[in-house]
Amino acid sequence: MDRVKSSMQQVPNAIPKVIRRTGGANSLELEKENFERGQAVSINKAINTQEVAVKEKHARTCILGTHHEKGAHTFWAAVNRLPLSSNAVLCWKFCHVFHKLLRDGHPNVIKDSMRNKADLTDMSRMWGHLSEGYGKLCSIYLKLLITKMEFHIKNPRFPGNLQMSNRQLDEAGENDVNNFFQLTVEMFDYLECELNLFLGVFSSLDMSRSVSVTAAGQCRLAPLIQVILDSSHLYDYTVKLLFKLHSCLPADTLQGHRDRFQEQFKKLKSLFYRSSNLQYFKRLIQIPQLPENPPNFLRASALSEHISPVVVIPAESSSPESEHVVETEDLVDTDVPVLPPAVETKFDDLFGTSAAIDPFNFNSQNGMRKDDKDRLIEQLTREIEALKEELESFRLESGRLCQALRGRVSELEAELAEQSHLRLQAAGESEFLKAELEDLRRVREDTEKEQRSLTEIEKKAQANEQRYTKLKEKYTELVQSHADLLRKNAEVTRQMTVARAAQDEVEEVRREMQDKVKAAQEVADRQERDQLHQLQELQRELVSNRVELESLKTTMASSQQSSEVLSSQLAALETEKAELVQSLSKVEAELAVRGEELERVQSSLSTERESGVKTAEALQNQLNEKESREQALESQLVAARWSSLQGAVEEAEKIIQDSLAQIDDPAHISCTSSADYLASRCQASLDCMERLHSAGEAFLADNTGVSDLVRVVTQCGHLVGDTIVQGSATSHMVPVEQADALSESVKACGAEALALLGQMKQQDSLAAADNSKLKAALEAILATAEKLRPRGLELQQGELGDLVEQEMAATSAAVESAAARIEEMLNKSRAVDTGIKMEVNERILASCTELMQTIKELILSSKDLQRDIVEGGRGAASMKEFYAKNSRWTEGLISASKAVGWGATVMVDAADLVVQGKGKYEELMVCSHEIAASTAQLVAASKVKADKDSTKLHRLQQASRGVTQATAAVVASTKSGKSQIEETETMDFSSMTLTQIKRQEMDAQVLVLELETRLQKERERLGELRKKHYELAGVAEGWDEGEEGTG
Repeated sequence: MDRVKSSMQQVPNAIPKVIRRTGGANSLELEKENFERGQAVSINKAINTQEVAVKEKHARTCILGTHHEKGAHTFWAAVNRLPLSSNAVLCWKFCHVFHKLLRDGHPNVIKDSMRNKADLTDMSRMWGHLSEGYGKLCSIYLKLLITKMEFHIKNPRFPGNLQMSNRQLDEAGENDVNNFFQLTVEMFDYLECELNLFLGVFSSLDMSRSVSVTAAGQCRLAPLIQVILDSSHLYDYTVKLLFKLHSCLPADTLQGHRDRFQEQFKKLKSLFYRSSNLQYFKRLIQIPQLPENPPNFLRASALSEHISPVVVIPAESSSPESEHVVETEDLVDTDVPVLPPAVETKFDDLFGTSAAIDPFNFNSQNGMRKDDKDRLIEQLTREIEALKEELESFRLESGRLCQALRGRVSELEAELAEQSHLRLQAAGESEFLKAELEDLRRVREDTEKEQRSLTEIEKKAQANEQRYTKLKEKYTELVQSHADLLRKNAEVTRQMTVARAAQDEVEEVRREMQDKVKAAQEVADRQERDQLHQLQELQRELVSNRVELESLKTTMASSQQSSEVLSSQLAALETEKAELVQSLSKVEAELAVRGEELERVQSSLSTERESGVKTAEALQNQLNEKESREQALESQLVAARWSSLQGAVEEAEKIIQDSLAQIDDPAHISCTSSADYLASRCQASLDCMERLHSAGEAFLADNTGVSDLVRVVTQCGHLVGDTIVQGSATSHMVPVEQADALSESVKACGAEALALLGQMKQQDSLAAADNSKLKAALEAILATAEKLRPRGLELQQGELGDLVEQEMAATSAAVESAAARIEEMLNKSRAVDTGIKMEVNERILASCTELMQTIKELILSSKDLQRDIVEGGRGAASMKEFYAKNSRWTEGLISASKAVGWGATVMVDAADLVVQGKGKYEELMVCSHEIAASTAQLVAASKVKADKDSTKLHRLQQASRGVTQATAAVVASTKSGKSQIEETETMDFSSMTLTQIKRQEMDAQVLVLELETRLQKERERLGELRKKHYELAGVAEGWDEGEEGTG
C-alpha cells in the first residue's frame, strides 16, 4: 500500500477528469463517466513508476475498454497527461501496455494511435540520446511500435495479433509478385525491430545473476512475451512468402532476401533458445524451437517440411508480477484496521449467549435458568471453535510458508541451472581465449619475422639510395653537356637562317630584273605589229579606189547603149496597146453574160444553204445532248472512284488510330512481342509502301485503275497498324531507354501515316502526297528491332559449338587474369600499406584469391561435364551438330560463361579500388554475390542434360559449394575489415560548444531522414530493376520465342 501511495505522489494528476459530472446527468452520462473513471484508474495502475511488471488484470481492463468504446480515445486522453518524457520506467510500462492494445485491442486502436505518431517519434529520438538503462530500451521499443503501426496501416488485411490463414495471406498480396516482394521487405524490417528490442533487453540484463526472478528483471522481460508472439508469426509468414517468390522469380533476384533471412534466422533462433532457459518464461509461455538449419528456398519441396512455430500460453498461468508485488484493488489509502471476520458473534456480545442460542427465550418463559453445567458446556464449545479457527489459520499459514519455500527452492534450482550454464559459457570462453592467445603468439612471431625482413629492406633501401645519388650526379653531368650542345646547335641554326635570308633577297632582285626586261620587249613587239597593220590597211584602200574608178567608166558606156534600146522598145509597146484595147471590149461582153448566170446560181445556193443550216442545227443539238449525258456519266464514275478511294483511306485511318489508342490502353501493358516478329512486320510494311507509291503514280496517270490503289491503301493501313501494336508490345520487354526510343518511333510512325492518309483524302493534294517520311519512320523501327534481336538468332547453327568453346576459354582467361591481378595487388599492398590497413587488405585479397581458385575449379569441372554430356548424347553426330540441335541449352551455357567472366573482372576492379582506399566495401560484397549467382547459373545450365549419377556432376556440385563458401568468406572478410577500419575513426566532441553540438545533431537528423527516403526509393528502384532484368533475361534467352503475337 505504501508503494501505491508513493506512485500516486510521483505521478501528478493520476486520475484525469475526463468529463466533469453535472447535476442533471442522465444514466448514459453516468455510465460513460463511470467507464472513463474506471479506465483512468486501470491505466494509472498499469502505467506507474514502480519497477515491476505490468499486472495482467489492469492491461486486460484497458483492452476491454477499447472494445467497449471501439477505439482508443479514452486511453490516449489518460496517457497524454502522464510525464512519459521525464521518467524512463513510466515510458517503458506505457510501451508494454500500448503493445498489448495494438495486438489485442479493437482494430480502431491503430487508426486512433496514428495521430500521436509524431509525438512517439520525438519521444523515441529524445530517449535515444541515453546510451544505457531504460532510456535506450524505450527508444528501441517506441521505434518498434511505430513500425508496427505503419505496417498495419500499409497492410490493413493483417490484424493486430498477426494471426492469418494461408488463404488470407495470399489475398493480402493480391496474387501479385510485386506485392509479395514488397510485403516480404516490410516484414523483414518489422522483424528487425523486434530482434533489436530482444537484443537490447538481454544486453541490459546482468545474466551472471538470476535476474528473471527479481521484480526489476521481470519488468524488463515482461514485454518480450508480446515480441515472441509477433516474431513467431512474422517468421512463419516470411518463410511462406519466400517460397512463393522463389516459385515466380529467379534465384539470383532473391539473393538479398535469402541473405537477410539467414541473418535474422540465426538471431531469432539464438534469442528463442536463451528465452526458453529463463525461469520467468517457463511458467508464462511455451516458446517454440526453430529448426537446426534454415529452409532451403531453392528446393520447392522444402515447403512441405516447414513447420509453423506455435507459441502456447498456459490458461492457468498467473500474472508475471503476482509473486513479488502486493496486490491492491483501489488507489485509496486502506491502512485502516480491518474488522475481524466473526460477525456472527456481535449479537452474543451485546445480548448474551442465551439470546444467541434461544432468541425467543422459550426456556425462560417459566422463570427457569440454566445451571452451571450448561454454561460450562457452552464455554467449552466456544473455546473449541476458537481453537479450530486458530488451527485453521495455522494450517493456512503453514501452507503459505510451504508454498513460499517451494518457490524459493524452484528459484534456487533455476539459479543453479543458470550458474551451471554460465560455468559452461566461461569454460567455452576460456577455450576461446586460449585459442586467441595462441593466435597472438603466432602473430607476434610473424611480426618479429616481418621486423627482421623490414631491417633487411631498409639496408637495401640505403644501398639503393647511394646508387641513386651516383646516378643523379651522372645525370646532372649529362644534362649540362646536353644544354651546351643545344646552345651550339641554336647558334649554327641562326647563322644558317641569316645566310638563307640573304640568298633569298638576291634571287628576288634577279627575278624582278628579268620581269622588267620581258615587259619592255613585249611593248616594243606590240608597237611594231600595230605599225605594220596600219601600212597594210592603207595599201588595201588604194587598191579599192582604183577598182571603183574603172567601174564608173564602164557604167557610163553601157548607159548610152541602153537609151538606144529603150526607144525601139517604146514603139513596139504602142502597137501592142492598140491590140489590147480591142480584146478588152470583147472580154467585157463575155463578162456581162457570165454575170447573169452567176446571179441565178447564187439564188439557188442561198435556198440550199438555209435548209442545210437548219439540218446542221438539229444535228448539233443532238450531239450536245449526247456529250452532256456522257459528261454526267463520266463525272458520276469519277465520283464513285474517288469515294471508294476515300472510303479505303478513312478505313486505314481508323485502323491506325485504333492502333495508337491501344498503346495508351492500360490493358495493353501486359501484351508482349518479340523483336524478330516486329522486324518481319516492319519489312512487310516497307514492301507495301513501294506498292502504294507505284499504285498512286498509276492512278494519277490513268484514274480508271483505282481498284489497285484501294487494295494497297487498305493493306498498308493493316500492316502499319500491326507494326505500331507490335512495336508497343516489344517495348514492354526491353530496357527503359530502348523502350522509350521505340515508343517514340512507333508514335512518330503513326503520326506520319495519318499525315500521308490525310493528303490522300484531298483530291488536289493527292499528287503531292509523299510517303518518304513514313518509310523513314518504318526503317527506324526496323533498325531498332534489329538491334533488339537476341544474338543467338543471328548465329548460324554451326557456329554455336565454336562459340561455346570460345566463351568458356574467354571465361577461363578472365579468371586467370583476375587471379594474377589480385596477386599483383597483394604484393603492392604489402609494399605500401602498414598496420591495420595492411592486415585488412591481405585478408580481403587472400579471400578473393581463394574465390578465383574455386571459380577456376568450377570452370574446369563444367568443361569436363559438358564434354561428357556431348560425348554421351551426340551419338553419330558431330559436336557442332549436337550443339546446334540443343541450341537453347547451348545459349544458356554461353550466357552463364559470360556472366562468370564479367563478374570476376568487376570484382577485381572493385577490390583494386578498395585496396587503394577509393572504393566501397559494399561494392565488393555485391560483386561477390553476383559471382555466386553467375556460378550457380553456370552449374544449373551444365547439369540440365547431365546424368544424376555422374561422378563429374558430383565434382561440379562440390566445386559450386566451394564457390559459395569462398564467396561467404569474401563477404565476411570485407565486413570485418570495414568494421576494423571504422573503429579507428573515433568521434571527438570535446572541443564543441552546446550550440555546435545542437547544430550537428539537427544536421545528423536531416541526413538520417534523407538517407531513409533515399533508401526507400532505392529499394523500390531495385525491385523494378530486378523485374526488368528478369523480363530482359527471358527475351535474351528466347523464352517467348514461340509467341509471335501480343498475347
